[in-house]
Amino acid sequence: MPSLSDPTPCLTSTTPILDKETGAVESMDAAHAPATPWQLLHLTRLSEYELPLARLLQEVVQDGASIGFLPPISLAEARAYWQGVEQGLQRGDRRLWLALAPAQQGGALLGSVQLSLCGKANGSHRAEVEKLMVAPGARGHGLARALMGVMEQGAIQAQRRLLVLDTRVGDVASHLYQRLGYQAAGQIPDFAINGDGSLAATQFFYKRLSLD
Repeated sequence: MPSLSDPTPCLTSTTPILDKETGAVESMDAAHAPATPWQLLHLTRLSEYELPLARLLQEVVQDGASIGFLPPISLAEARAYWQGVEQGLQRGDRRLWLALAPAQQGGALLGSVQLSLCGKANGSHRAEVEKLMVAPGARGHGLARALMGVMEQGAIQAQRRLLVLDTRVGDVASHLYQRLGYQAAGQIPDFAINGDGSLAATQFFYKRLSLD
């Protein structure tokens, strides 16, 4: 079973990624990337990560993230959400990556990102990026970019060559996605309710990936 304090090495989005469930190493592009202050893990089961993930969801929602919930979100609601994610992992239609602090620093959960694989016959080439989350105290160090990088490599391994996502208009994530090569595909006004009750527009993005 994986542990938050496993002595796995610090990884970057271009170094090998350890699959904590199977023990398999997924080879990435660069063999000699510099160490970074986190570990990137691909999970196929939540196991004891469920509670840390629930608390991360609570934290980012309370901080104002527009990811389908309104603050305050209870721990029970957050855990119920992740239990649903677990079902998707078991079905094989969802992927999940975590970022953890190094074991010598306590192995705290710093962030996560998900990939939802389209199950429609005419959509087997695409997937949706969901719930990129980085703990407020871990932001500003490139962690979101690293999570997006490992997620995209996972999408390629799953033979998905089109990624789609959406984010609230004006959120800082919009700038990150554009820097990563995502193309804006239009906005829908009054799409989501903010924590203060106001309505916010959402921006849709897409990115084509090469499977070569």
